[in-house]
Amino acid sequence: MEGPLQTSIHLCHENGQWMSRLPEKLWDIPLYNLALPGSHDTMTYCLDKHSAVSGNESKLVKFLNKCMPCIVHPIIMKWSTTQVLTVTEQLEAGVRYLDFRIAHKANDPSMNLYFVHMVYTTVTVQDILWEVLRWLETHPQEVVILACRNFDGLTKKLHCHLIAYIKEIFQCKLCPRNVVPTLRTMWQRGHQLIVSYEEDVEVEEHCELWPAIPYWWGNKTATCALIHYLEHMKQMGRPEKFFVAGINLTENLRYILIHPFGSLKKMTLQSLPCLKIWIKQQYPGPNKECINIIAGDFIENDDFVKDVIELNTKINPPLLCQSKGLEQIAFHSQLLQKAEKALSAFNVSWFKYPGSHKDDHEGERNGKHRD
Repeated sequence: MEGPLQTSIHLCHENGQWMSRLPEKLWDIPLYNLALPGSHDTMTYCLDKHSAVSGNESKLVKFLNKCMPCIVHPIIMKWSTTQVLTVTEQLEAGVRYLDFRIAHKANDPSMNLYFVHMVYTTVTVQDILWEVLRWLETHPQEVVILACRNFDGLTKKLHCHLIAYIKEIFQCKLCPRNVVPTLRTMWQRGHQLIVSYEEDVEVEEHCELWPAIPYWWGNKTATCALIHYLEHMKQMGRPEKFFVAGINLTENLRYILIHPFGSLKKMTLQSLPCLKIWIKQQYPGPNKECINIIAGDFIENDDFVKDVIELNTKINPPLLCQSKGLEQIAFHSQLLQKAEKALSAFNVSWFKYPGSHKDDHEGERNGKHRD
């Protein structure tokens, strides 16, 4: 297992600078009309094996974990882990949308914030924000979207604490929401980060924060059902600005009981071939059925990031294709001109010698005449 995983990560590193390599024709297109790869539940690679179950989980899950921790906790870990690459590795792999589920531990007197997905992470939010900054500083033409969500256990005071940290760490790299976020504009102004914040009151008070980004979550255990849901959402019409199409499957209690030796990773890997086909069929852009961000689990697998990035080639066809198209137009134009000359000559000769073309004219009406 170690060899293939290392190879996959090595190949992903080629996408570390993909935004800076986009053709100039795409520099003035808003980022919400480009195709951007994202990771769902970005921080689950470092869930704490010894953590308590988070405060917003059901009473049943908390009860079972309390009564049978040796059985329940390993199951929770198997079905809560959605990523294995670190934040830096994900960014280096080409991911440009990070899904941050932020929480404050119950009964924790400190101001420390963590990430959460059923259980809490071993790292703090502050540490990861600094890690993202270090990566941005070495990739000055790459733009990242941070989606801050959930906020389990956060008070007004903790929100202020978090936002102050974001501003302090990223400073002028933060893109205000009144800016149309094209690559050219962001490069000129030194912006590299768009922070969406799932708390309307805080967004209104801080121009550096963007509104919550809609996430199309299918909540499906079957791949075909998830694709059907995504297609239905496309038919309803895409949002005007940023939005996420989530290709992540979601387990439920029934599915876990039927698959006692399963895991979210096994579930995801089985779905990737069909989802890969769906991804390749998508188009980025402003039109009703176009996509923007596509987020998935275990993003290092099956060329997911590469496939999403390549969708941007559909926005402006390569120059070679354009020249071929012009050649085809010129060719058809020449054929039309020849046809018009032939028809003109035919009409002249018919008027000069009507009798000699009578049989041909009758045959043409019967569909038998050929040049």
